[in-house]
Amino acid sequence: MKHGKKYIEAVKLVEKTKLYESSEAIALVKKTAGAKFDETVEAHIRTGCDSRHADQQIRGAVVLPNGTGKTVKVLVFAKGTKLDEAQAAGADYVGGDELIPKIQNEGWLDFDAVVATPDMMGVVGRLGKVLGPKGLMPNPKAGTVTMDVTKAINDIKAGKIEYRLDKANIIHAPLGKASFTQEQLEQNYGALMDAIAKAKPSTVKGQYLKSITLATTMGPGVKVISNRY
Repeated sequence: MKHGKKYIEAVKLVEKTKLYESSEAIALVKKTAGAKFDETVEAHIRTGCDSRHADQQIRGAVVLPNGTGKTVKVLVFAKGTKLDEAQAAGADYVGGDELIPKIQNEGWLDFDAVVATPDMMGVVGRLGKVLGPKGLMPNPKAGTVTMDVTKAINDIKAGKIEYRLDKANIIHAPLGKASFTQEQLEQNYGALMDAIAKAKPSTVKGQYLKSITLATTMGPGVKVISNRY
């Protein structure tokens, strides 16, 4: 893979084999962001879990104290008075059955998060093949299947992110934008790592978190000390 000049320059700032303190890593990652757009800072956390075992799945959500830096569009599936409540809470789109063909047949996906009331999950379930692979399927563990649509919308708009273990036993999560201050990114990192530490499955053997790497969208990875978790 051929890398551009900016990436090659950025790589020179990072010691490949060194494990950095999180604050040092965040400062470095900010330095390596050289793209013309405001890059997202991401965390990639390799765990000692085995995603093939149901009792070692990790899935949850956390509100980042300083948000993600992204304007999130929320779609809410509801009926009756909950439709009005969702609209009042600032949902970008609200509806029910009538949205199914639009998403299923027309490929409409102009939203970043989906919330549903429990009585709508029969309907939303029909969209599993479309929403599932994109990580948009509402889920009770993530607080997106709920009667309290106002709280769900407020949390998402405030910067709630979902994290889950992928098939390679890695958790990928955004921490904010490269334009965030050092302090904002450190606070977001702390909130994410606290949540993941609490989500440790009791059946995991050996070290829970094997490695933590921070990187911007276009930048090189910076390794963080992970043996504290």
